[in-house]
Amino acid sequence: MKTKIAAALSLALFTSVSSQASVLDKTKVSFSGYIKADAMFSSYSDGTLPSGSIGRDFYIPSLTPVSGNDEDTQFDAHIRQTRFRFTTNTDLDNGEKVTGVLEFDFHATPNGNERISNSFEPRIRHAFIKYQNWLIGQTWSTFQDVKALPETLDFIGATDGTIFDRQAMVRYTSGNLEFALENPETTVTPFGGGGRIVTDDNSVPDLVARYTFKGDWGHVAVAGLLRQLAYVNKQGGADIDSTETSAGISLTAKFNLGQDDLRLMANFGSGLGRYLALNAVNGAVLNENNELEAIDSYGVSVAYRRVWSEKWRSNFTYSMFSADNDVALTGTSATKETYSARANILYSPSKELTFGAEYAFAKRELENGADGDMNRLQFSAKYAF
Repeated sequence: MKTKIAAALSLALFTSVSSQASVLDKTKVSFSGYIKADAMFSSYSDGTLPSGSIGRDFYIPSLTPVSGNDEDTQFDAHIRQTRFRFTTNTDLDNGEKVTGVLEFDFHATPNGNERISNSFEPRIRHAFIKYQNWLIGQTWSTFQDVKALPETLDFIGATDGTIFDRQAMVRYTSGNLEFALENPETTVTPFGGGGRIVTDDNSVPDLVARYTFKGDWGHVAVAGLLRQLAYVNKQGGADIDSTETSAGISLTAKFNLGQDDLRLMANFGSGLGRYLALNAVNGAVLNENNELEAIDSYGVSVAYRRVWSEKWRSNFTYSMFSADNDVALTGTSATKETYSARANILYSPSKELTFGAEYAFAKRELENGADGDMNRLQFSAKYAF
């Protein structure tokens, strides 16, 4: 009996190993990414950002301090934008191919500190599979045009005016047309103002459609977003059960001008919330009847890339965000508008290696008129592989 069991286990193990070997024989695996070191000097006119704040690693419009005391310049150095990416391509028995992508970096993760080891944890950026015309998993939102983002030392650069979101989805692509159902999430401002409420009460996914016109001249894309804002709270005597439909439009473009290029973005809608300017304002606010009212907002960005020579180039970027807050509901401490401008110089002795310097100015204003600005000088070294 024991002999038969051992033989069966050996056969099962051999079959499993053989199957894995067969799949690996048909799979190509690639590894890519980059190592990037950043050093920056930041000064704020009206306050400061505490140690460990994510706004000291890269620019976040809603974190520019207002109504505080002017303090000395802060210096920070980190490698948190460093990333690595695994890509697999497998030939299937049915003659088709399947692609898998898994990518990590070290931004916005807990537990690291600057005291001794700077041991920051990796986080998942992308994890998806592509089969035929389908993409399933987490990647850039279909509402975002990554190709219109400028080349900046800052993690995003055109943050105020851009759609920026990665999330789980199912996407179907047919030529230049894309449709997607994406993971929903609602952010809410309490009645009268206060801390952000993240509800996780949505019952339907966000719906996104995008069409891209392409040519040797560059591309122009238009995208639409239709989403449900939802908040349910029956705890502690609360009686909140409200939904609101919201929508947005994104117009983006990149025009090739010889070696140079011009990149444009215009995003506007009702209830965009977390999609625009890294959630500078929320998607909705509660009114006096505990019902959601969507917050209108828009953002624009323009960036010009100038190639000086084979090894030298610069980027000049302006980006702004504005929200139409009903201050009777949100209070006067809500962010009214933000903008930033930046210019850089980049030197690449080879295509794998880039050194750069970048100056950025940013300003944030609240509905009550309080404002503050940021000046930042950043230096970077990047090795891409």
